Amino acid sequence: MSFIKEFKEFATRGNVVDLAVGIIIGGAFGKIVSSLVADIIMPPIGLIIGGIKFTELKIGLKDDVTLNIGNFIQATFDFIIVAGAIFFIIKLMNSLKRKKIKEEAVAPSTPSAEVQLLTEIRDLLKKQP
Repeated sequence: MSFIKEFKEFATRGNVVDLAVGIIIGGAFGKIVSSLVADIIMPPIGLIIGGIKFTELKIGLKDDVTLNIGNFIQATFDFIIVAGAIFFIIKLMNSLKRKKIKEEAVAPSTPSAEVQLLTEIRDLLKKQP
């Protein structure tokens, strides 16, 4: 019984839900990037280098056995674009985090109520003859 309860707590924790949302959004982002590469980036590149369609780039090994080099090139472009996007997102998040840490370090912390009261008592005692 404790296993089920433990699993339920794990599955409903915020981190797991955030991970699931991230995976779903990542999958959709991957499809957009694949379309960007296959439909927008690769056709002009193929045109520039002589009208080559990258998906048709193949090396024949035997009768019906081929190495699909073009598909590999497209997947490589997909990876580079996704990796670049993730790099820039993480870079932005890190710079925002550093900025927040600097602001917290610069902002003077207010003393607690006890410290303020003790400071007032000390100041009053100093004023007495």
